[in-house]
Amino acid sequence: MKKRDVVKSNILFNDIIQKGNRIGNKYFVICFLKKEQEKNNYGIAVGKKIGNAVRRNKIKRQVRNIITKNYNLFPKFHNYIIICKREINNLTYAQMNNMLIKLLNNKGEEI
Repeated sequence: MKKRDVVKSNILFNDIIQKGNRIGNKYFVICFLKKEQEKNNYGIAVGKKIGNAVRRNKIKRQVRNIITKNYNLFPKFHNYIIICKREINNLTYAQMNNMLIKLLNNKGEEI
């Protein structure tokens, strides 16, 4: 995931969460909102309940890496916010990767 693909505006970030559609599972919630441009933008939200700054940053790096590897699974013309839940602490990187891919393949529950 390149820096140009990041949702930078706090207003847009909150808009995607409040107005967008959601799918989720035990570990992630993905909020997405349709947009005009073909290029997708991504945001990652990791709350303080997950752990200290080192742990939260590690999870963000891992999720960014998963997004980069599976870029083609995300439909075009959308903005995405990936919210990580507390249960993510129990996952290894490989499990995290599998759970996010399952969710992207619409095997998650519609929220």
